[in-house]
Amino acid sequence: MEKTTRREFIRKAGLMTAAAVIAPEAVLSGRTPGHAGIYGHASGNGTGISKKPELEWRDFTGELKHTFTISGSSRSSTPIVLTKLTWNGVTGYGEASMPPYLGETQASVHEFLKKVREDVLPRFDDPFRIRDIMAETDRLAANNTAAKAAVDIALHDLTGKIMGQPWWKIWGFTPGNTPCTSFTIGFDADDGTVREKTKEASWAKILKVKLGMGEEQDRRMIRLIRSMNPSTPICIDANQGWKDRYMALDMIGWLEEQGVVMIEQPMPAYDLDSHAWLTERSPLPVIADESCQRLNDIRRLHGAFHGINIKLMKCTGMREAREMVTLAEALGMKLMIGCMTETSVAISAAAQLSPEMEWADLDGNILLANDCFDGMKLENGKITLSDMPGIGVKSKGYIPRF
Repeated sequence: MEKTTRREFIRKAGLMTAAAVIAPEAVLSGRTPGHAGIYGHASGNGTGISKKPELEWRDFTGELKHTFTISGSSRSSTPIVLTKLTWNGVTGYGEASMPPYLGETQASVHEFLKKVREDVLPRFDDPFRIRDIMAETDRLAANNTAAKAAVDIALHDLTGKIMGQPWWKIWGFTPGNTPCTSFTIGFDADDGTVREKTKEASWAKILKVKLGMGEEQDRRMIRLIRSMNPSTPICIDANQGWKDRYMALDMIGWLEEQGVVMIEQPMPAYDLDSHAWLTERSPLPVIADESCQRLNDIRRLHGAFHGINIKLMKCTGMREAREMVTLAEALGMKLMIGCMTETSVAISAAAQLSPEMEWADLDGNILLANDCFDGMKLENGKITLSDMPGIGVKSKGYIPRF
């Protein structure tokens, strides 16, 4: 009777602290060969317990609805690697999305995941030791942050499913606090395309516009968008494209007059002195993106920016992102959750953190023409969090066969 009570406690409450105290073997015990346990997953090893988590992966290409142009590059697709982590008949999904500027490729992700499968996972009997597993994964090689995120997200999806709870609930966040996501309008030299993108974004409660192409072109983009949409708030992402601090301050003053509410990464990532100068004088919040990669970056950015943009592909996944939230909040910094062009796997994982955010840019799945998962939903532009366990995704049925 005691085991049943504890099992139900974890399933209903979904508290990670309980999971750390009560071994997963106890949570999943009471099975016989071929019998589906309390979560409906059959096991055939006699004990109902898999020895080690099993990792698989497959390539996927995210096809963009429109060519995506930012300061310095353009592309029409994004290489992605989808991961699947299985333990005791339960499966969790993860994702590595790799825009070219990250420096990762599908081939480099394959090589990294082979090391995880061969050198890390065999040392662990269950997936609940996320901190230890990710610490060992992080030590395998420098960088490779998207590949690491693919492991981390799959671990969270898997353990959340075992506990029967979504991660926003495990973390104790309030689902009603989620912001509206912005919808991104990338730079385009063709006026007609900008108007088409603006029309497509008519549902959005907040827009995100990619600038940094020079003062004349930047002003042209905003004027075009405002000619069709005069009132929706706009966030600006200059993607390090503004090189002169005085020009940047002048642009921010003009953009404020156009209904812009926030500026993301206006100047080069390394130039913290210029950002600190700009932040001190800017009438709008200045948020770090490329300057903020991981947890260790936050303290040096304090004072140089008003806040940070957290992206799972940069910070190695959900575990470190949660720690970044705690530290930034302690320092009084504003928070934004962002994304690459990703499927609903990574978007839904990031959405678990969204109740703590002032801004969200989780439109990567909307920008894809071939999203192969179903996950996070929007209601009138606002992020909504479901009670689906883990990260809250399910396959649409046409993902690459694992």
